[in-house]
Amino acid sequence: MMSLRRLYETIDALVDYAKARLELDAANEDWARNQIFAMFALNSYEPTGATGADHTRPDDLLADFTAALLEEGLIEDYQADAVCDQAMGYLTLIPSQLQERFAQVRDAEGGDAAMAWLYEYSIRSNYVRRAVLDRNPRFETRGLIVTINKAKPEFKDPKKAAAGNAVAGGYPRCSICHENEGFAGRAKFTLRTVPLKMGAEDWFWQFSPYGYLDEHGIAVNTLHTPMHVDADAFRQLISFVDQYPSLFIGCNAALPRIGGSVLGHDHYQGGGELLPMHTAKTWKEVQDPDHPDAGVEILDWHNTAVRVVSPDAESVVAVCEKIHDAWVSYSNPELGIIARDDEGIHSATSPTVIRTERGYEMSLILRSNVTSEEFPAGVFHAHPEFHAVKQESIGLIEAQGLFILPGRLDSELALIADAIESGADLPADLEQFRLLFDETKEALAGSTDRAAIDAAIRDELGSICERILDNTAVFKHKEQTLAWLLDHGFEAR
Repeated sequence: MMSLRRLYETIDALVDYAKARLELDAANEDWARNQIFAMFALNSYEPTGATGADHTRPDDLLADFTAALLEEGLIEDYQADAVCDQAMGYLTLIPSQLQERFAQVRDAEGGDAAMAWLYEYSIRSNYVRRAVLDRNPRFETRGLIVTINKAKPEFKDPKKAAAGNAVAGGYPRCSICHENEGFAGRAKFTLRTVPLKMGAEDWFWQFSPYGYLDEHGIAVNTLHTPMHVDADAFRQLISFVDQYPSLFIGCNAALPRIGGSVLGHDHYQGGGELLPMHTAKTWKEVQDPDHPDAGVEILDWHNTAVRVVSPDAESVVAVCEKIHDAWVSYSNPELGIIARDDEGIHSATSPTVIRTERGYEMSLILRSNVTSEEFPAGVFHAHPEFHAVKQESIGLIEAQGLFILPGRLDSELALIADAIESGADLPADLEQFRLLFDETKEALAGSTDRAAIDAAIRDELGSICERILDNTAVFKHKEQTLAWLLDHGFEAR
């Protein structure tokens, strides 16, 4: 049957690709092919000679594979992603093999080279779907990076976000537990992890399929234990950048509504590119008299962030612990800051660290999840007038200046641009964008040039993201941050 031969050709091409790009051992070739045959109860086969070695990524090969399966009636459209994931899982190095290769690269070339190898391998195995991610709009505006991520579901409600990361039945216990590696129930056949040692604890690293930024991944505690931020966490973050100095790593605030939907499992986030906050200038510097070797910089940044800099890791840890402890116990009702009330704890910090020529640079972002009648989603959260653009929690990545906006905006903003270009009013079903529409038109001053409209909309998105970060600032003025530090034992420098 010619159509069945086409299917066998696509499978042979995938196996050939795996030998060339995924280090599939020739000794495992027949086994891997047979596992794919078993998925569709295929019990006959003759080699076709089809090749896939000239492909650097599997996207086109998987598209051909899917088309052949649909033609044979072996799958429905909705099954395509899961079927491709399962087939690629059989062609990918098993965890022990992959971890051995990672260790070989790390020992020979260093941690950064090993991470770069693993990231590229994750792209080639189709776990990180780079071709999809590369189609996400991404631009820089007003000193921020804005992306529209069409690969990520939008969670407007923190409770629904938490539910989206829970697993019915209790196995795996959450969406980031190590037991997800190869788990069919969450289409994780191609997920591969590598072990991490941070302090005395066993952790592991995996790259994110959502890919908010280059080499975006998470470090996860092997034990299913709640998120927390303390001196041990600061030491673990520093331990990570000692091993992988080209990456940054940080932690979401360990409270709901201010980032981090998997609060039940301790984990950190990192990536291979500097974010805008990492290079933010210093507004004013103070010092801890007990650790004069550490600079404490109030950042010229939209939210409330303090950077601690020193070549001495323990000095950084000690100063960050002092700032953290002072913040989580601080209340100022006049400013809307309530450390704790009948609803529980409301204040937390988000730490993030990089290695530079100055040593360790750990920034602490001061966060609060207090709510009010006026702002039931959060006083220090994106305010309602901006929810059309961003209603989800503002987590670690966005607090550092890289905004991940919902995929629906791609089409919604195009309709808004169409309306401005044609001279029409905002469509009734997009009324929630009235602020963006009016401000964009004002900036255009009557121009209906499409290139100018698109540029004005990008600038307006940047302006809204700036204002969202301003909303999250617990101290609205830098002078308040300075006064707070001076009141808590720091001195002018």
